[in-house]
Amino acid sequence: MNTRNTIILAAGKGTRMKSKLYKVLHRVCGKTMVDCVLTQVEANNMDNIVTVVGYGAEDVEKTLGNRTKYVLQKEQLGTGDAVKQTADLLADLDGSTMVVSGDTPLFKSETFDKLFNYHESQKATATILTSHAPNPFGYGRIVRSDNGNVEKIVEQKDANDDEQKIHEINTGVYIFDNRQLFNALKDVKNYNAQGEYYLPDVIEIFKANDLKVSAYETDDFSESMGVNDRVALSNATRVMQNRINSYHMKNGVSIINPENTYIDLGVKIGQDTVVEPGVQIHGNTVIGNDCKIGANSEIIDCNIHNNVTVTSSLLEKSEMMDNSDIGPYSHLRPQTVIGEKVHLGNFVEVKKAQIDEGTKVGHLTYVGNAHLGKNINVGCGVIFANYDGANKHQTNVGDDSFIGSNSNLIAPVEIEDHTFIAAGSTITDDVKQYDMAIARQRQTNKSGYFKKLPYNN
Repeated sequence: MNTRNTIILAAGKGTRMKSKLYKVLHRVCGKTMVDCVLTQVEANNMDNIVTVVGYGAEDVEKTLGNRTKYVLQKEQLGTGDAVKQTADLLADLDGSTMVVSGDTPLFKSETFDKLFNYHESQKATATILTSHAPNPFGYGRIVRSDNGNVEKIVEQKDANDDEQKIHEINTGVYIFDNRQLFNALKDVKNYNAQGEYYLPDVIEIFKANDLKVSAYETDDFSESMGVNDRVALSNATRVMQNRINSYHMKNGVSIINPENTYIDLGVKIGQDTVVEPGVQIHGNTVIGNDCKIGANSEIIDCNIHNNVTVTSSLLEKSEMMDNSDIGPYSHLRPQTVIGEKVHLGNFVEVKKAQIDEGTKVGHLTYVGNAHLGKNINVGCGVIFANYDGANKHQTNVGDDSFIGSNSNLIAPVEIEDHTFIAAGSTITDDVKQYDMAIARQRQTNKSGYFKKLPYNN
């Protein structure tokens, strides 16, 4: 049975990144580079995916999990040696095997699919994925014969004047007849300055044995961008960001200034939502229809339902139900659920709390470890004091209650439905239904005190 297989090369350290982080684990729009590659490979229903790891192997395996098999390249002896490490898993299979680098995050699944189909239709022993480079300097050139077959790949330093004028370049992605690949790898030598075994040498072996080598040219040169340093990482991120924003706009999202809007891979946004400039949307965020995400807001791993307004605020691992709103300059911390038609005004911080339908928290308030019922009014400057120095405690406030401004609710405390907390109170005891709680010293006026102040003498 013919199989389709992919080998992802992810064993290099990436010294030019100048980073403690293993190169393929650097992120492009929220996803590691090697995960970007694997995600696109997976979309083509491979029979086998094998990732070659070396430096940082445990971190790569932790990132990708059981989505791929792994082999270890103990010594960094080149791409040919890396592919050879997969022989125990793949060498005895019939079919086609693609080899792609884990630091090329911009390739699309459609490109891989077209490459496989072309390779199989040509009945080639090897097919090279190529592209047209506006400026081919530095790339290996594809030299074709009159019938279109690949004659050779010429590196920049070895190209003559005519070959340097060629704009078709090698992207570094190959598909091979699987058995022929592993047979040829046995003959690859390391007679070079680096003492490494190079995968492209397989092409020369095929040509020497009159085996067919073809090339498939993709029409999007940006896909072939590899990442070896921080500058290239930034360039790849810019390309991916443009791709993401274009996708959302074509699907009915208004992005006011795409060049200044940052949306991670995998984020979902509904139709007729408006995203203003400076917004960052990260992680596994889902945003519904008809929302407005105001300028300079940041949303991380949140579920935002329909017709929600977020004004210049930070939301983390929280949920906002239909027709709710927040901001400006407010903060939802993890494990917060905001109900329908809830209003959170400016400078409100909510942490590990549930706020039910119709409740209003106007401004300058902290709500932590609490459950607020329906239709509650929370005045300015209220503090839900949830921490005693060692443990966090819960506060529950019933429906239709009124929490006066500048009140402190000292957890644990239960405030039942239809209660009234007088402004300026510090509440340490439970409040029963229909009661008013007032906890403040009676006002005392000192007659003539102003005249005694030093600055009035």
